[in-house]
Amino acid sequence: MKKVIVTTTINPVTPAIEKFQDLPDWELIVVGDKKTPADYPLRRGLYLPPAAQEAYDRELSDAIGWNCVQRRNFGLLYAHDMKADIVAVVDDDNIPYDFWGQNLFVGGDVEVNLYSTGLPAFDPLGATNETRLWQRGYPLQLLARRDYSVKKKATVRCDIQADLWNGDPDVDAVCRMIYAPQCRFDDSCFPIASDAPIPFGSQNTFIGGGLLKDYFLFPHIGRMDDIWAGYYAQARGYRVVCAKPSVRQERNVHDPAADMKMEYLGYEKNLELLLALRKSPENIFDFLPETSARACALYREHF
Repeated sequence: MKKVIVTTTINPVTPAIEKFQDLPDWELIVVGDKKTPADYPLRRGLYLPPAAQEAYDRELSDAIGWNCVQRRNFGLLYAHDMKADIVAVVDDDNIPYDFWGQNLFVGGDVEVNLYSTGLPAFDPLGATNETRLWQRGYPLQLLARRDYSVKKKATVRCDIQADLWNGDPDVDAVCRMIYAPQCRFDDSCFPIASDAPIPFGSQNTFIGGGLLKDYFLFPHIGRMDDIWAGYYAQARGYRVVCAKPSVRQERNVHDPAADMKMEYLGYEKNLELLLALRKSPENIFDFLPETSARACALYREHF
């Protein structure tokens, strides 16, 4: 089985990248940006400098733009070319635990705590011991109506596995400003699934290689890039399972107020988008700027 890790960075080699290089069953792809050190050194793995990305697809490169995390779409394309069976998309400030990547459900069936909700989305964080928190991308309009009373054990197929994260997680910016969380999730809460779409990011997520065509990190929509990618994939019929933390996030420097501004599109449109996706996954393109929709079309041409 071919397993590939994809990350982006503008930093020198981080402790997380050091550890990911040492996982013998995984191949590592690090996607660079204009701000990444020009002499970025990897002991093991593939580094994609900006020139290599432009040589691969200059139109797509121009459509995505520079100095943005969505450059990791090139890593997804390289993973596809490598015929990866499972692709792990990670952030470079998520330090993997020793068991990272060993408890995988992707492509198989798994027994979960299955939550039913009549709401357009399900927030998995409220089903854990960290009930005060909510996931980035969950519609704020639904927070007061979260209900975890309808739960059962069930076996579901897992297409995407979103592992959680201890430490200082990449949750909603308003949530971070209010609580400044340092998380330690209770492993016994997991795995979690729902009959409604689940917001999940691209910081510690495992994806079946066969669905990469339907997983694209949309540029030019701020910090909804990975959230809308996940909502779109679920509208296409893929099932998400949230699993216990397998990393500790030692968060890169962020300004929560700046993050909030980058999440505003989601505060305004997430609920409307979820209702539109119930009718057709292609309705997402009504919510995207033209540059983002074009980048998605160019990406899909590689499949």
